[in-house]
Amino acid sequence: METITKLFKNNIRQYGMMIALVVIMILFEVLTGGLLLKPINITNLILQNSYILVLAIGMVLVIITGHIDLSVGSIAAFVGAVAAIMMVDWQLPAWIAVIAALLVGALIGAWQGFWVAYVRIPAFIVTLAGMLLFRGLTMIVLEGQSISPFPGGFQKISSGFLPDFSATGYNLVSIIVGIALTVWFIVNEIRERRSQLKYGFEVPSQALFILKLIVVAAVINLFTFMLASYAGIPNILVLLFILIVVYSFVMNRTIMGRHVYALGGNEKAAGLSGVKTKKVTFWVFVNMGVLAAISGLIFAARLNAATPRAGTNFELDAIAACFIGGASASGGIGTVFGAIIGGLVMGVLNNGMSLIGLGIDWQQGIKGLVLLLAVAFDIYNKNKRSV
Repeated sequence: METITKLFKNNIRQYGMMIALVVIMILFEVLTGGLLLKPINITNLILQNSYILVLAIGMVLVIITGHIDLSVGSIAAFVGAVAAIMMVDWQLPAWIAVIAALLVGALIGAWQGFWVAYVRIPAFIVTLAGMLLFRGLTMIVLEGQSISPFPGGFQKISSGFLPDFSATGYNLVSIIVGIALTVWFIVNEIRERRSQLKYGFEVPSQALFILKLIVVAAVINLFTFMLASYAGIPNILVLLFILIVVYSFVMNRTIMGRHVYALGGNEKAAGLSGVKTKKVTFWVFVNMGVLAAISGLIFAARLNAATPRAGTNFELDAIAACFIGGASASGGIGTVFGAIIGGLVMGVLNNGMSLIGLGIDWQQGIKGLVLLLAVAFDIYNKNKRSV
């Protein structure tokens, strides 16, 4: 019991948000009469929140460095508009348009990163200007009208599912993927535990470790079974999984990740330690531009149209997801996994409140209150640890 308490205290924000997510899901499952966790609604949750989760992955890196990006919603809208012109008006192949759109996102990120990193203009001002600039450019490019429809292949980014070869009524590929993920997780955890023991790090007891493996394995297989009972694994979930794994690895296991944390913790100390702070800041914004472009493509594919109002408030949802998931407003603290948990909290709140019939006014108020409480909880824990 003492080990569990210590483990929880050391990771109170991350575990606290995970517990909050579970509680919110149980609450809305009861209030909606079992609708929330139906397989079709679980799939809708993934599709509805995928573009925000992609933005949250990039936004948490920006926040860890001590900056903020208010322009991502406008960039997503602009990239979606550019992609629509290339695919619908110019009739270019989808793969060419996608690559070009990602390059546009990278160039926009480089443009903003230059002003923040090298000219030293605060990111708040640069990205606020970017929000206005690229929203205006979106309206100019689209001439105030929507462009549609996209080619069928492009639409499958958001609406397609992994193919199946079973005729049993359950998507066999989803079940196989669940089993494969379980094996991968168990092997990875055992390898990590052995490595920690080898170098003398403190690890949880064997009983607690086995309990963790059982619980996570059960959650993975239950989740994939629920997807299998509807239409299978959405294509967008595969993309999200790849992004989460890659960015978690970069932030936890690479020099670049350590430099990002060091920059956010103390820029002057990081510079004196040999971290090229301007270069790190520049590339973090380039990365954010690319992920904003991916988000814009996902949203356009789901809507099957590029519209002038696309991406509205995306930046606020992404920022809220990061702070709810444990990122610190002062920089240096945050995780990719935490940002995903925060995004899921926001997504479940949106979905659950819509299912029970709450109006948009109540939804906005409740989400604002949740964000405020999450940040207050973070500050309370910091003050408690510093005493």
